[in-house]
Amino acid sequence: MTQNNNSNFSFLSQHWGFLLQDAQQVESYSLRDPRAAAIYARRTLEISLKWLFANDTALKAPYEKSLAAMIHEPTFAQNIKRGLFHDIKFIHRLGNIAVHGDKNISEQEGLKATVALHQFLGWLARVYTRGGAKPDQFQISWIPKSKPDAPHLSVAQLEKIQADLTAKDEAAAIAKEKLSQTESELAALKEQLALLQEVKETNKKTIGSSEYTEAQTRELIIDVMLRESGWNPKAENVEEYEVLDCMPTATGECTGKGYVDYVLWGDDNRPLALVEAKRTRSDAQIGKRQAELYADCLEKHHGQRPIIYYSNGYTTWMWDDQFYPPREVQGFATRDELQWKLNQRTGRQDLSIQQPKKEITGRYYQMEAAARVMEHFGTERKRKSLVVMATGTGKTRLSIALVDMLLRAGWARKVLFLADRIALVNQAKREFNRHLPHVSVASLLDKTEEDARVLFSTYPTMLNCIDGTKKDQKETFSAGHFDLIIIDEAHRSVYQKYGAIFDYFDSLLLGLTATPRGEVDRNTYKLFELDDHQPTYSYEL
Repeated sequence: MTQNNNSNFSFLSQHWGFLLQDAQQVESYSLRDPRAAAIYARRTLEISLKWLFANDTALKAPYEKSLAAMIHEPTFAQNIKRGLFHDIKFIHRLGNIAVHGDKNISEQEGLKATVALHQFLGWLARVYTRGGAKPDQFQISWIPKSKPDAPHLSVAQLEKIQADLTAKDEAAAIAKEKLSQTESELAALKEQLALLQEVKETNKKTIGSSEYTEAQTRELIIDVMLRESGWNPKAENVEEYEVLDCMPTATGECTGKGYVDYVLWGDDNRPLALVEAKRTRSDAQIGKRQAELYADCLEKHHGQRPIIYYSNGYTTWMWDDQFYPPREVQGFATRDELQWKLNQRTGRQDLSIQQPKKEITGRYYQMEAAARVMEHFGTERKRKSLVVMATGTGKTRLSIALVDMLLRAGWARKVLFLADRIALVNQAKREFNRHLPHVSVASLLDKTEEDARVLFSTYPTMLNCIDGTKKDQKETFSAGHFDLIIIDEAHRSVYQKYGAIFDYFDSLLLGLTATPRGEVDRNTYKLFELDDHQPTYSYEL
């Protein structure tokens, strides 16, 4: 722990001592070992959110206590300021990148993580401390300086630190569970929680996160998002790329020049995508028209129209204006994924002419269900479908037929099948193997690294991958990795429990449930962007 008496986190010492040591580790490592700072910042954030969900009755605890699940829990997003929510997501993303030893973390990013943590913990202390804590303004001069000859912690050392800290947390949790609570202790706890709510209401004024300029939005937010997907934002011709003779001038002629914030290039040196950045205070949609003009310029000079992204750091929109309307996404696609999306423009077939193979599924209602889903995805250009079919009517076979059709039509390349029980995962994998023997399948439960067309997983396992807690798997799944996600037994309130999965991935979504449509909960219909009790198709006994 840092020995500097002038610590930006000293305000934690009186009431928030359980956060102090880890927060000061972030400060200590900020400039001299930014990777360690990012890892400690992520840990401190996770401990803070666990405390919040355990003590603030306005927050609904997620099914899984992972960091990703807590951040994406709807009641948390409603109770946190937008600027602070961004700081939280930044710490989470940077911490995930830091886990991988082959990715560098800059001193600027280490400092930003420290500042972001100070913003969030300052808000936490002020809102939840009786009388209101008053953290001082962040002082960069108190950060220990970097020394050129000082060795950084090795990947092995960082992994050992993480393992030791995890073991420490687990031991503390077990000890806490073993403590018996009498009726008087439970009554005191209820009284304490009630008092906390009074304190929270009294301290409504929060510490706002500073609004970032466009340059800061790019450097400290979008750069990190690009790196998550394997892009180097500082590579040649990526940042501030000049376009000539195609931007509107004062006279209205398209003869001027402009500068694209980022251009993401393919292996053939043609543009796959562009990113237009706006300051965080601005609506991301403001960049839409400007991004469209840049796409026109790049298409004119390179013969290929790129996919368009525009972002203010808080929200990022993806727009393939050759096929889909803009949609909000949680990250950027990799080079391979963008190339696949561009190839689909010419290789994608009309879904209305696709027919399911009768050896897979041939019952009349299954054929009708397949046609409705194909119409929903194809003609209507919807990206989410929900099928309600009674138990025993062949939901798994229908999903196999649909995957086969989407693969043959060039609409899907990678598919994820999710179920809530290991037995259901294994059963579905066997069925896919039997009916689509030419399609490679794999299960995350088998710890395989096979690059399969159809991947099977339980919800918690996939949530851990998104959360970044599984180092070897996190790099595998960018936001655009899957073209289709199948949700088995979608009636089990998956939105409430595992909403982070569906927020993270940008894919077509197919839900299957045997629950009668009138009994499917509203959250399920909301997840699939459907009116209540109006699934894409239903067949009920």
